Amino acid sequence: MSLNLQEQAAAKAFSKQSAVFDELYKADTVYQYKRKRVRDHIDKWLQPRSQILELNAGTGEDAIYFARKGHQIHATDISAGMQDILANKIKQHEQFNNISYEICSFTELENLREPGPYDFIFSNFAGLNCTNELEKVLDSFSFLLKPGGIVTLVLLPKFCFWEFLLLVKGKFKTAFRRFNGRKGSKAHIEGEYFKCWYYNPFFIQKHLEGSFDLLSVEGLCTLVPPSYIEGFAEKHPKIFGYLKTKEDKWKNRWPWRSIGDYYIITLKKKD
Repeated sequence: MSLNLQEQAAAKAFSKQSAVFDELYKADTVYQYKRKRVRDHIDKWLQPRSQILELNAGTGEDAIYFARKGHQIHATDISAGMQDILANKIKQHEQFNNISYEICSFTELENLREPGPYDFIFSNFAGLNCTNELEKVLDSFSFLLKPGGIVTLVLLPKFCFWEFLLLVKGKFKTAFRRFNGRKGSKAHIEGEYFKCWYYNPFFIQKHLEGSFDLLSVEGLCTLVPPSYIEGFAEKHPKIFGYLKTKEDKWKNRWPWRSIGDYYIITLKKKD
């Protein structure tokens, strides 16, 4: 696997974080809310016993969830550390027959050991924001998916309502970090630095419009505060509950569907 410098930096950062990743987020109410929202969205589109390709699978939390529901998952990631944690979870949950895994960059999917075709492709929590070659990733979906196959991506848009509000606290760098365009924005995890790029839903839809139909776009953490606003749900449970209700009601409406911390976009390959 020949990774570029950007991907090498991201792989190193997430490998360092892999040992503590689950512990960091297991008690985070907003993080668990986000993960449930994504799973509920995907469950609406999955057919029984689907063949799923998961990109940037991380420690395998979602792979285990879908495997236990009877689906077959091939879980990929560029981080060896994350794949090691996933391998241990497969043993722990005895999911040897339902989950396979492979170290592979999502920009090199043409070299995938298990090329499919798949019923479903899935990428959670902004893994694809770690590349400035998203077009290359999107182009691979045509040969990886069966006719009528579905792809769901969870990405960071170019504008986040909550981040922009940080202007009032004088956090100008954070408020404007998504506006860096082609240069990307610097991110860091466990002392390792790499870049992120931001993509609006229209970018995905436009690039795939010839061979895919748009099924859904919904905002995630548009009204519910992002998880980096630490302790919000625990300190303000009633407000958190109210915001969840409103977000669920408005998640598919303009402008809420595209100004959250994330958005969830789902498309179907044309027959």
